[in-house]
Amino acid sequence: MTGAVVHPRALPNTLSAEELRIRPADRDRPELAVDPSRAGWRYLSFRVTALGAGDEMAVGSDGLETAVVVLGGGGASVVPEAAPPLELPGRESVFEALPWAAWLPPGTRARIASQPRQDGGAVHLALAQAPASGRSGVAETPIRIGPDDVRVEVRGAGNATRQINHIIAPDFPADRLLLVEVFTPAGNWSSWPPHKHDVDAMPAEAVLEEVYHYRLRRPEGWAIQRLYRGDGSRDALWAVAHGDLVLVTDGYHPFAAAHGYDAYYLNALAGDRRTMACSFDPDLDWTRAAWSGMETDPRVPLVRPAGWPRAIDR
Repeated sequence: MTGAVVHPRALPNTLSAEELRIRPADRDRPELAVDPSRAGWRYLSFRVTALGAGDEMAVGSDGLETAVVVLGGGGASVVPEAAPPLELPGRESVFEALPWAAWLPPGTRARIASQPRQDGGAVHLALAQAPASGRSGVAETPIRIGPDDVRVEVRGAGNATRQINHIIAPDFPADRLLLVEVFTPAGNWSSWPPHKHDVDAMPAEAVLEEVYHYRLRRPEGWAIQRLYRGDGSRDALWAVAHGDLVLVTDGYHPFAAAHGYDAYYLNALAGDRRTMACSFDPDLDWTRAAWSGMETDPRVPLVRPAGWPRAIDR
């Protein structure tokens, strides 16, 4: 933690429910973006974009670390200015395979060239950025992340069983950024019991800014996202759709997948500490203890890693 400032709580936030959910203009090719000025927080910027054949984009800037995740449509080549290219073979969709990703140290600039799998298609990418903290232990060279580097966790039991893909975990040598994918089978709950991470009360809880970006196996469907505070000063509920983004600025944030519709979301987080520490809604925390008497949902993992079930962390 050398050189890093630790804030005691999240910034006060008064965004309305309409402002906390961002919807793309085109769900078949969703593009959207949010930065600290839009979200009302300190660090996290997040973008979803689609690049057609021959398209390129520049990423990275002074003082910012960057993470790139291939969501679907093919792969990409991430070419840093002063390092070898990071080839990301990618996947057709998030429901087809485990992720390919790249992480760039603060100040590293790169260009991304798309490699669509289909003629006329596009590669869908998610990009997260956060400013350098000054902490020690941050890697100084770009890192390619492949399926074999992603730790898969089956969490929960019964209809709270879900799959967690740890892309950039707390033990990864990044600075502020954390990245996980969550697969919730149709009819199941995730981010359950409801948890929050808006005050620094270690070891139980840390301040983390977070986005949820959703994809559905059948894009015409929807799922349920709630965001609420224990004191009742905020209570928002959305039918989130394929391509939507929700800002988790503070408060508890459970999720449920509708019957018949397997759901995915990418969580990008940033904070002062490299941790996923959170506290649970005290009225609902008892449900974790009930899992010991339940079977895990046999549909999980929805996307199986090589060597399954040996590679699964339960």
